[in-house]
Amino acid sequence: MTTTSTLLMGVGMGLGLIAAVGAQNAYILQRSIRGDVKMAPLVGFCVASEAALILLGVGGVGALVESAPGAITVMTWIGVVFLLTYGAFAAYRAIRPGDGLHADGDARMPSTLGAVAACAAFTWLNPHAYLDSVVFLGTFANQQVGDLRWVFAAGAFLAGILWFSLIGFGGKALRGVFAKPGAWRVLDAGIAVMMFVLAIGLILG
Repeated sequence: MTTTSTLLMGVGMGLGLIAAVGAQNAYILQRSIRGDVKMAPLVGFCVASEAALILLGVGGVGALVESAPGAITVMTWIGVVFLLTYGAFAAYRAIRPGDGLHADGDARMPSTLGAVAACAAFTWLNPHAYLDSVVFLGTFANQQVGDLRWVFAAGAFLAGILWFSLIGFGGKALRGVFAKPGAWRVLDAGIAVMMFVLAIGLILG
């Protein structure tokens, strides 16, 4: 694969995983819609955390592959199962949507430090963060030849910058859209399709 195609693959796969509807994204979007804290520290924290998780995955999985080459096969199939499960849950949410984002559900005005602390809990206490960025992205990155794994990682990192900037700084403009369950439904449906396609790609690859 070329450098450009590997970078774009990293961007696409990173967006597919990072954009999944979850506590962290909902919290960032809620704070952005309410406009009650400075968003730059929250966006910066999320981007830095995502970069750390991706680097841990690429470096850690790379060391594992060097010491136990057969481990990549095992982890690839773990990735397939994870993608299919992830896609199934996204498909279920698309079919049975919740109540949308409750932008006005918390009347308290958090400090910026308190908001970052809450974001840290949503990020680092979420087991899916480790499955997504460390295990899955790390495994897929190490399927690339040579230094292309770092190109893939750069693409995934770029996806984090794009996504967190979008929901962090653009959330207020999306208030009328993401306050409705239908918007999450469309997003979840797209995520489900992407996860199934990626799983098939791992199997065929």
